[in-house]
Amino acid sequence: MLSKEITLRPDEHIRSYFETLFRLWGHQHWWPAESSFEVIVGAFLTQNTSWTNVERALGKLREAKVLSVRGIRSTPLPKLERLIRSAGYFRQKSRRLKTFVRFLDERYRGSLATMFAQPTAKLREELLALNGVGPETADSILLYAGNHPVFVVDAYTRRVLERHEMIPPKATYEEIRELFERALAPAAEKFLPTAPPASTAVSGPSGSSHAPSRMSLSHRTAAAQVFNEMHGLIVGVGKNFCKKSQPQCEQCPLKMFLPKAK
Repeated sequence: MLSKEITLRPDEHIRSYFETLFRLWGHQHWWPAESSFEVIVGAFLTQNTSWTNVERALGKLREAKVLSVRGIRSTPLPKLERLIRSAGYFRQKSRRLKTFVRFLDERYRGSLATMFAQPTAKLREELLALNGVGPETADSILLYAGNHPVFVVDAYTRRVLERHEMIPPKATYEEIRELFERALAPAAEKFLPTAPPASTAVSGPSGSSHAPSRMSLSHRTAAAQVFNEMHGLIVGVGKNFCKKSQPQCEQCPLKMFLPKAK
């Protein structure tokens, strides 16, 4: 667990980040997909590559009519590798997709609905036991495909928090995840799923928003929706302002929260 010194103040800051960014950018419509299984495939494909490359691979799978549990199950490995080649590490990712479908078949008779009906902690442990599934991939599947209330931590999340001096450099994934889930719980209690009025729209970046999709519009609990939005908003900060090199702090909507700014 994070020490008391660095958990109390970040809770309040994270809620302020959410309120500030959501008021500015509105709904992010994550994850852009038409089905739960498409989200799962995307979660595997996006490992160590850009979303643009993932979209190309998903397009190939869709064109081949194999973007489904049955499709991945029945597609020979060499063909699957060719279809997802644009996502990089295509041999490794093809085997991981096959492993996931085998797990789904053996444990849940091929039913995503049955799988996602399991308790969050139990299913998360099962996913983490699969080859090639780390915490970020497991939590992306749980949150975006299964609407389980877990927060997804990525490199952008860590970068923002470290630069704002809210976590130590060696903070673990689980410590950061627990921090966000705890901090955003009060926000979920009062969250209203409405975008800001058009009159408040601003020019320039809109976070990391996508066009609305079937999955981004699916029903969620308030907690899952807040975790969903916050992850997208943080990605927007990371991509547009809190860049790995040459961060644009002066233009960042979170500038006011920087330690030096205060």
